[in-house]
Amino acid sequence: MEFAFNERKRWLFLGLPFTFTVYHVGEDTLTIDRGFFNKAEDDRYMYKIQDVNHSATLMERIMGLGTVTCFTADVTDRTLILKHIKHSKDVKNYIFEKSEAARIKRRTLNMQNISADPLMVELDDSDVDSVF
Repeated sequence: MEFAFNERKRWLFLGLPFTFTVYHVGEDTLTIDRGFFNKAEDDRYMYKIQDVNHSATLMERIMGLGTVTCFTADVTDRTLILKHIKHSKDVKNYIFEKSEAARIKRRTLNMQNISADPLMVELDDSDVDSVF
């Protein structure tokens, strides 16, 4: 499988890639490989990623790094953090675009009703039956 981005978690000190965590970002999945002695692989489907956030501390900006946080609808882990990676803005934009495309492709719709309107009319059972 070919990935668009293969980024390694780096030390904040000089941005050196001496960690054993690798992030693979592809068209349909985001995979995290962790560990040296005990290997662990964690996958996320792109269509489950709902929002993406980019942040960079002063030290990360000096070293050319950043952190990408993905908020997902996954049951096991709601937030997915790609820490201290190079090309973090490009990775964030890619994940954002591909997750939206994957949701459209799978016809997955995520809607939230955050209405605080006190005059909102409630439907009773007779109104619901007439609608359907």
